[in-house]
Amino acid sequence: MERATLFALVTIIVVVYVFPYAFLVSTSLKPPADALAIPPTILPQRISLENYRNIATFPSVRQSFGNSLTIALLSTLITISLAVPAAYAVARFASLAGKIFLIAVLITRLIPPVSVGIPLFAIMRSLDLTDTHIGVALAHSTISVPLAIWLLASFMEGIPHELEEAARVDGCSRFGALFRIIIPVAAGGIAVTSVFVFLASWNEFLFALLLSSTSVKTAPIAIAEFRTQYGIQWGTMTSLSVLFSFPVIIFSLLMQKRIVAGMTMGAVKG
Repeated sequence: MERATLFALVTIIVVVYVFPYAFLVSTSLKPPADALAIPPTILPQRISLENYRNIATFPSVRQSFGNSLTIALLSTLITISLAVPAAYAVARFASLAGKIFLIAVLITRLIPPVSVGIPLFAIMRSLDLTDTHIGVALAHSTISVPLAIWLLASFMEGIPHELEEAARVDGCSRFGALFRIIIPVAAGGIAVTSVFVFLASWNEFLFALLLSSTSVKTAPIAIAEFRTQYGIQWGTMTSLSVLFSFPVIIFSLLMQKRIVAGMTMGAVKG
């Protein structure tokens, strides 16, 4: 009885989460006229790839996807470069200042991004970084760095101190031990954190909207522009959304085992 109840709850949760995306895919496969039908139909009456063919008529879409990839990679590189030494210091020294630092990091994570949007825009404009890949990537890093520090600190706390001490005895400096011992051992955790950081940047909308105009417009912005004062182009929006989400889904499925292994790596210490 308990097994059947648990299976029923899991099924309901899966259906609730899967249905919106399934409806998105279904709408993208409908002819443009059927996408606007009232009442809407869940399954397409006739499967059509016209919406996907129409994407080729918008040259800026391809550039926006390239911008999203470039910015996500830059944001991941910046975030990991800052978070690894910070997490190492917090995990290894275990001082009161480190605990206060972690609390401060958590507080910054709780601040709504919209509340810092205008100050961030003013800073980037003063540095002449608006509408640049590095400017948007730095903005995305402000969201990802706190999360990355928390994740990596828990991973590094699970690494035995004896490994680093042995490296120090053999002549390694602290930085040498970090790069030669700690980072290779924590590679699984760093990989998992990199995946989360990349996805956060890939899906981010607000800062990309504030800091880009034409040159570095990302895919979420390009998709949103199909909602105009004359109506919503549901077919084009849904087909672009499917294409935008498809690489992430495939990547997550391929990395599933590594993600699970990395997330549980810091669960046992010693």
